[in-house]
Amino acid sequence: MIVIFQSPASGDVIMFGDVAKRMMKLMGKEPTDKGIVTVEQLPDAIARIKAAIEEDKRQRAGKSPEDLPQTEPDGSGGRGQGSRPFVTLTQRAVPLLELLEWSLKKQKPVVWGV
Repeated sequence: MIVIFQSPASGDVIMFGDVAKRMMKLMGKEPTDKGIVTVEQLPDAIARIKAAIEEDKRQRAGKSPEDLPQTEPDGSGGRGQGSRPFVTLTQRAVPLLELLEWSLKKQKPVVWGV
């Protein structure tokens, strides 16, 4: 499943469903097929994503690329190959963070599943 985060403030952010649900939880939202981060909720969602990025960086501090996993579960529940190349939370979250920040700047909500 693919989830597309959208806002009139910026370009779309496309994520695999399992990754998108993780981001929804990090933003303090229920991981649902359709949802919205209202303009009023954007500051909290941004703060939560930033905190998760900082924690991810802290956990990886001092580790070499060889110390990190090479693959991760693909989220297919056994329907796919089983794994995909490892991507850090920071790498996954930054595009969404940028969308949230642009949306706050332009006072536009972020939606998905529409």
